[in-house]
Amino acid sequence: MTFEPVFSSARPILVAGPCSAETEAQVLATARALQQSGVNLFRAGIWKPRTRPGAFEGIGTPSLKWLQRVRQETGLAVTTEAANAQHVEECLAHGIDVLWIGARTTANPFSVQEIADALRGVDIPVLVKNPINPDLKLWLGAFERLHSAGIRRMAAVHRGFSSYGDSAYRNAPRWQIAIDLMQTFPNLEILCDISHICGRRDTLAETAQMAYDLNYDGLMVEVHPSPDEAWSDAAQQITPAQFQQMTRALVRRSLTADDPDFLASIENYRCAIDEIDEEIIALIARRMELVRDIGLIKKEKNVAVLQPERFRALREALLARGQKNELSHEFITLLLEAIHQESIRQQECLINAPTALQNQAPEER
Repeated sequence: MTFEPVFSSARPILVAGPCSAETEAQVLATARALQQSGVNLFRAGIWKPRTRPGAFEGIGTPSLKWLQRVRQETGLAVTTEAANAQHVEECLAHGIDVLWIGARTTANPFSVQEIADALRGVDIPVLVKNPINPDLKLWLGAFERLHSAGIRRMAAVHRGFSSYGDSAYRNAPRWQIAIDLMQTFPNLEILCDISHICGRRDTLAETAQMAYDLNYDGLMVEVHPSPDEAWSDAAQQITPAQFQQMTRALVRRSLTADDPDFLASIENYRCAIDEIDEEIIALIARRMELVRDIGLIKKEKNVAVLQPERFRALREALLARGQKNELSHEFITLLLEAIHQESIRQQECLINAPTALQNQAPEER
């Protein structure tokens, strides 16, 4: 796939505005306050898909006229979320500059295809948020459907992924998935929706800086004149003044440096890392040999592969060691889960393989 840029301006790209368009006065007040804040695109939710019924689900089509006034009075381009063909038609009729596809919609190929069909033959930029579940192929599928419909001006929005249980984030960022997307399509612009990743305003700045450090093209941020009184997602919105203060304090870093000493130092460190990586792979391979030996014993005694008590004890021990060595809880958890899943796979293959195959020498298998 080939992509054309949605934003032609210098980096960083800033998309900001309220979670929901609540009243015309609220929308216009936010836009006017953001007019001199370097914002490239004003955002506001017109139709709001809520997790449970009874919450504010947006004003709907009538509030599209408020976005028209924003563009007329401030000169800001405007964007809103479209979840189906009818939303697309209403947005096009009201001259909305950019559409975005939300996480719940991206997760549903039928809905994405409906939107793609409605946009066929229309030249309008589209922002695609990641699906709620951590599935890169599903995210890519949305781009492919839009691309097949003739849409070329697209950008990605990383808003994090839903997960069960307690977390420091509303939606876990799972940065590697977005990094994999960047590596797959280096010319695809990518924004970080820090509001939906954090779910709380006190961690927005550090998450925004993380996105800048990872070379994101910009941010999407929810901004409201009175955040605590917002009709949706109050905890994650900030005032225009807070937005301006935060974005001015963030540091944009260059992708590299031309200084010879810097390049030589980096290369030395990278060579050392490569050597350690080889050792890590060799150690994991040795661990899997022991896992297979245990699998043979389990097969002989007809013992189940999964041993919950052992896994719990291992998890607690590794988390304690990780904390002692300044490794995050999230990293140790993901690492252990990956190793444990591979261990289960190895033992499953061994235990369920024909006995004759197990008796063969490794070089004969």
